[in-house]
Amino acid sequence: MATEENPYDAVIIGGGACGLMCAVQAGLRGKRTLVLERNGHPGEKIRISGGGRCNYTNLYTDVGNFVSADPSFAGPVFAGWTVNDTIQFFEQQGITGKEKTLGQLFPVSNNAKDVVAAFTRLMHRYGQQLQTHSNALSVDKLETGEFEVTYEHRGATHGVITPKVVLASGGLPVAKLGASDFALRIARQFGLDIVPTAPALVPLTITGKDAEWFAALSGNSVYCRVSNERISFEENMLFTHWGLSGPAILQISSYWRPGETLVLDLLPAHSLEQLIKTERAAGGKRLVGQLLGDFYSKRLVESLGRFLPIQTKIASLGKADAKRIAETIHRFAVKPAGDKGYDKAEVMRGGIATRELEQTTLEAKKIPGLYFGGECVDMTGWLGGYNFQWAWASGHAIAQAI
Repeated sequence: MATEENPYDAVIIGGGACGLMCAVQAGLRGKRTLVLERNGHPGEKIRISGGGRCNYTNLYTDVGNFVSADPSFAGPVFAGWTVNDTIQFFEQQGITGKEKTLGQLFPVSNNAKDVVAAFTRLMHRYGQQLQTHSNALSVDKLETGEFEVTYEHRGATHGVITPKVVLASGGLPVAKLGASDFALRIARQFGLDIVPTAPALVPLTITGKDAEWFAALSGNSVYCRVSNERISFEENMLFTHWGLSGPAILQISSYWRPGETLVLDLLPAHSLEQLIKTERAAGGKRLVGQLLGDFYSKRLVESLGRFLPIQTKIASLGKADAKRIAETIHRFAVKPAGDKGYDKAEVMRGGIATRELEQTTLEAKKIPGLYFGGECVDMTGWLGGYNFQWAWASGHAIAQAI
């Protein structure tokens, strides 16, 4: 309990989605928190999310939408703070949601700043202290069982004693927004296991002999199914001057490992062999390229001429030719060289191992009073609002315990 000597029930390190929700929910319970945010404004990743529109949850959130050593760990957290809770929470703040695609919910205003403003209002209403330009330097456990948090604020070093500390400082993307490995370093300091981290929801790069072919298609988007041996996603893919991006690629990037080949079905809603048969039955006067032009841009069709007989009349194709064309379109193999790294990644894969945390409170089992929430935990959501739902839900779960 807060006292004159220790005025805060908890210090929350990180004023992003998880930290802000945790502070507000703690305030609802009559607790007083100090939120240390290294940026000049809270919620910077909220502000830029969804192209500045903030896809703040997904209607279909389930543990199956998460990459983790143990996705089921999130079950009780999501049970404690559901998607409906998120919707109602924001509606109470005047933010009504609208579904875009695949359950993705955005504010009707299309303005992520409204989401941040809602939290800053609530922080003020419930007497929570938000201190920006405050860079956490260390967290130490005292003999009293309390913690001392040391931080830098505008060139001066300060310390605060608190019974509980919440690490909600995010992951490694994006450095210009203040991303750091602080939560991971504190976890290691206290002997907690870390699941190896890597960029996730990140564009993939193509190098070598195929790089020029992909670069020439930069700006072209195609609806496709992208697969590896573990999973597949069916959404738009974007060619770029350095490789591949777009929702389908970002999704599978969380499951891709260096050295793996991805298989692209460039026409998932149709059977190209059947389309060729239909064309042949109608006389087969059109060229292969004209048939492909029904589905792709002129530039993509011309580029596919590297692999396919686009100038050949369909009537002239043999069965083997038709099969080869279909195999190329439906099983286009790509071997990425790597990814674009943390500065282009939307989230971090891996983090503090869930087995180190209590399942309902996210308190470190070995270190009473120390909590981890949001992106720094090994719980990485798909593209489309899932990571925000984890941030809100984990912030809520922690707030019930501090």
